Amino acid sequence: MIASAATAITPTPPGRIGAAITPEDALHYLETLGAWRDQRRDELNQLDQAAMASPDGDSVTGLTGDVMLSMALWKAVADRHDLLMATWDSGRVGQAELERLSTLIWGRLDATLDPRLAQRPDVPSSSGALAVSLPEAMRLSDALAASLRARLSLDPADADVTGRLRQLRAQLERVRDLVTAEPQNTRDAFSHKLAKLDVHLVEMVDKAKRGADVGGLVGPLEADAARTERDLIVGAATRAEAARDVARARQLRAELEARGAAIRDLAALCVATVNPAPKLAVPDVAALGPVPQTGAEVGAYLARMARVSRALNLAHAAYATALDERSELRGRLEAYAVKATRVAGTGVATGKSAGDAMDDLGELFRRAEEALCAEPADMARARALVAAHQAYLASRSTPTGMTRGTI
Repeated sequence: MIASAATAITPTPPGRIGAAITPEDALHYLETLGAWRDQRRDELNQLDQAAMASPDGDSVTGLTGDVMLSMALWKAVADRHDLLMATWDSGRVGQAELERLSTLIWGRLDATLDPRLAQRPDVPSSSGALAVSLPEAMRLSDALAASLRARLSLDPADADVTGRLRQLRAQLERVRDLVTAEPQNTRDAFSHKLAKLDVHLVEMVDKAKRGADVGGLVGPLEADAARTERDLIVGAATRAEAARDVARARQLRAELEARGAAIRDLAALCVATVNPAPKLAVPDVAALGPVPQTGAEVGAYLARMARVSRALNLAHAAYATALDERSELRGRLEAYAVKATRVAGTGVATGKSAGDAMDDLGELFRRAEEALCAEPADMARARALVAAHQAYLASRSTPTGMTRGTI
């Protein structure tokens, strides 16, 4: 016999994202959020035990899937509660901290939740994850817990029929708000479900007023309402995520197009400036086609754009490196010329007169400079001439630590 745990109900969140909340509202919400966390943990432990004992518990699309999603949601909420408490810091908060608290409450959770666990194959996620805010995650957890209780025949010990009917009315109002936000292609189906739930609830309330025992009817209605609310929350969150992915794909595509055009210009400059030049193709972003509008396709599109981005990075690095080598050789040659002038000023020479040495160095400098200034520059010849200038200069210079006449 598994003891029944009290049902946790999501507290009303204060404020809105981008606006600070008052310290009083923050304190009250954190207290109720902590109570919800502890109560829901006990409830999930009870539901997990009941699900393992149930013959339906082995089905991932059944009880086990809902329990797994419920556990993931609870963990995400508990982690966000820890961040809220750290920000609250026992009430030592200013305006910036209060705004951060509001953002943590209304911003999307960091957890990655698989929408397949929520049984919404008709609303695929483009990134394989379900992103919801803290209040949405808690309401979804409430809906899942109610559905599991009904399916496992576990009625909350602290809720009488009147209280459960009152909670059902509140839940149907939340469902009504969610239905209005549904797209046209699914709104009619959910409106029909909501109408049926309304009718059943009115009939049940009327029966209860006449003195009839409706305790056995409340559970199935709670399960239907919870399933409908769950599907609406998951659908809304997944569509919002898909819309964000579409917007992100458009932005990334524009960035890739700009980078691709710039790298093609860089490649043309490199081919005209150095020989041999790299022979890497610069991907054409237009070949990807237009950005898809559905979440089912935008994920694959983002993956293809990531591959294009990596190819652009490789091409950019190759052409930039080739141009950088030419600039680096010119810089070295200029530095060697300055050094040669300084050496000539000291009158240092071995085996030949200083004038002859400077003539040789000057000729090597002229030839190396000519090779580097040519378009395109013969890089093999330029490297050899710069190296020859460096080697000849080194042979004409007095080694460090020696004086004239030292052998």
